[in-house]
Amino acid sequence: MAEIKISPEAQKTLMELQAFQQQMQTVLLQKESLNMQNMEIDKALEELNKTEHDDVYKAVGPILIKSTKKELTKELNEKKETIDLRLKSLQKQENRLKDKLKESQEELEKILKGQEEEKVTAG
Repeated sequence: MAEIKISPEAQKTLMELQAFQQQMQTVLLQKESLNMQNMEIDKALEELNKTEHDDVYKAVGPILIKSTKKELTKELNEKKETIDLRLKSLQKQENRLKDKLKESQEELEKILKGQEEEKVTAG
């Protein structure tokens, strides 16, 4: 079986590509987590809208704390706004990473193709 040797330049590009892939995975996991939080907030807001009681309870760790419907709705909407901003930021980051991944892949292919052509002409 032939041993594959790649240039230091190709190794560097490959390492960058792997780093971008890890960053992308992290961003996607964060987005998934925030989307789940958003769905939970939407469900909580839906339930708050259904209730006719002004006094409600919110879970804080293992205990329930008394609050008002208005206060809790405001709190949940603010949290939702924060999550939405974070999701927009992550989307921009994801788009930049996609571009960097594509550029790195193209660069690596170009380097490897050049190496292959050198082997053919040298051989």
